[in-house]
Amino acid sequence: MRITGGQLKGRMIKCPDGIIRPAMDKMRESFFAILGELGGKAFLDLFSGSGIIALEASSRGAERIVLCEKDKIKIDTLLKNVSLSEKELKKKIECRFMPVELFIKRSKDSFDIIFCDPPFPYKFHVQLIQSIADKSATNDGLLKDGGTVLIHRPAEVDMPDTVGCLTKTDKRVYGRSIIDFYKKMF
Repeated sequence: MRITGGQLKGRMIKCPDGIIRPAMDKMRESFFAILGELGGKAFLDLFSGSGIIALEASSRGAERIVLCEKDKIKIDTLLKNVSLSEKELKKKIECRFMPVELFIKRSKDSFDIIFCDPPFPYKFHVQLIQSIADKSATNDGLLKDGGTVLIHRPAEVDMPDTVGCLTKTDKRVYGRSIIDFYKKMF
């Protein structure tokens, strides 16, 4: 896999062992173009896998980046991939190795952008967005006012237009994959 934009554009990263479905290059280029300038933004990558999304965010200017992955098989490769950002950009990516649902429940941090890429067999897409909405309901919640949550899902999964304080503002289709964009309205 390669990083598609920013200061690390073209750098190759390793794919970890185990079950993984990395976001396609064209899809990453597309949704990062939609997100626009990331300079100074806080970015959360949930279900990180290889860490490619966190690395793209770092490469494209995000200042604070946190990723969360629970699969122990992926840890070594993920840490090696993240070291690329730390060495070349002098930017730390904070890694949390725990279930995403537990991270959301415990987090006291706020982010401008949250990217969710659960495995396609995952059956709790709506509940995941609901938990993010619940933790974002206050001014200092998980998602900052005006922030964006993206969720990557299979076409067979339906997502509501509104979930708590989150409203779907865009939907992009990439073959069998869909990315929904939810904005925190304030």
